[in-house]
Amino acid sequence: MSFKRSFGILAHPTSIPGPYGIGDLGGNIYKFIDFLHRSGGKLWQIMPLGPTGYGDSPYACFSAIAGNPLLISPEELMKEGLLCKKDLGDIPDFPAEKVDFGPVIIYKYSLYKKAFANFKKLPSGHALAADYNKFKSCPDSKAWLDDFALFMALKEKHGGAVWCDWPAPLAAREKAALDKAKVELADGVEFHKFLQYLFIKQWLKVKQYANDLHISVIGDIPIFVAYDSADVWSNPSVFHLDVKGKPTAMAGVPPDYFSETGQLWGNPLYRWDELEHRGFDWWIFRVKEVLRLVDIIRIDHFRGFEGCWEVPAGSKTAVNGKWVKTKGREMFRAIKRALGDLPIIAEDLGVITPEVEKLRDDFGFPGMKILQFAFSADTNNAYLPHNFTANCVVYTGTHDNETTRGWFAGLPAAVKKNALEYSGGSAASVHGDFIKMAIASVAVFAVVPLQDVLGLDNRARMNTPGKASGNWGYRYRAGELKAKYAAALKKLCSLYGRI
Repeated sequence: MSFKRSFGILAHPTSIPGPYGIGDLGGNIYKFIDFLHRSGGKLWQIMPLGPTGYGDSPYACFSAIAGNPLLISPEELMKEGLLCKKDLGDIPDFPAEKVDFGPVIIYKYSLYKKAFANFKKLPSGHALAADYNKFKSCPDSKAWLDDFALFMALKEKHGGAVWCDWPAPLAAREKAALDKAKVELADGVEFHKFLQYLFIKQWLKVKQYANDLHISVIGDIPIFVAYDSADVWSNPSVFHLDVKGKPTAMAGVPPDYFSETGQLWGNPLYRWDELEHRGFDWWIFRVKEVLRLVDIIRIDHFRGFEGCWEVPAGSKTAVNGKWVKTKGREMFRAIKRALGDLPIIAEDLGVITPEVEKLRDDFGFPGMKILQFAFSADTNNAYLPHNFTANCVVYTGTHDNETTRGWFAGLPAAVKKNALEYSGGSAASVHGDFIKMAIASVAVFAVVPLQDVLGLDNRARMNTPGKASGNWGYRYRAGELKAKYAAALKKLCSLYGRI
């Protein structure tokens, strides 16, 4: 698909300020979109919107399709008449600059249960009840919603245990056991369907607001899904699992410059033969559903569609893995036949082979360039702007990187000198200089993390790969989206043809 030269900001909805401990889909998210619009931005990049599990990572969700209920706005629920002002009168003293996920979950779910109790009192003819029934009975919703809601209700019944540790008939999805659970857990199942209805309704309202300002939302699809997810539990045949439902092989990446033992992600690997036999229906549906919520998809770990690093189950590190060919080419052909031109960005970072580049280029997917990776001594470095082609997306850094200020502060003197000479800037303004470099480049999209727009140091970092806890919590403060930042960005966008 051909894209138009544009600028955007990377900011996840959880980073929005507000009183409820986590960013949500209420009033302040519209203020962010207004700021992006005033900045000349036509792109808003987010991370996956799914319901997060242990570790709070949006890249390890209980579902590849469902939304994160923590993003539901209590204020929007009050407007709907599902909560009253008194319900929002005793808000805990949450920190303003980070998400403390544990207390947030407890507080927000207490509100949702009140909203659900009020919803159940509505007459059947009420507009909200009718809209909800339409949502949950829609064939596209039922294709994932029934399994997801039952999965979540069963997790609650079994104290949060991983699904393979549930009683064997439930783990194996025996029909009699599932039918019994649906009856016994009917209220819990309905509660989780209700939360998905609220999330999707609120999110689509936010997305429409952005689209009306000619802003496209870039979403994210991780190539792999979490093992402890409704996806694996309800589709075991497309994953490498043993007779007890446990993975026989796990995903990761091999040892490299950054890690002597590689990275062991632990996600189950796909049975590509089974996916192909089914006409890649699982992937087609996944992409179609995500494209209901966003306009463009960034596919994380794109190189895994050419070949993935397969690590035997039970391994403690990724050292003893092997490269295994996959069927990404066949899959993308099937998705394109089903859905038409694919608005996809390929996350092609790391050790990329000519075969991966050919797969990316044959489908016309723009790859990614990270300015923080550019300043070695080699002028042929692919991340230097003078080596870009137009069909790429340039970032100062991503959610996995340090902020530009934080990154620069820790560089060796020689690399600092190289970066400053190339950018023509100074240490004090390095974040702004890198933003200018990105916007001025030939890359079709230039996307900048909000932390760099605000000139923040590593205290505002979103994620540190390999760090077990303390990630994903960054929030900006109300009032930080200053008019001077928007004006400066819009001037650059105008100057370099991104308006």
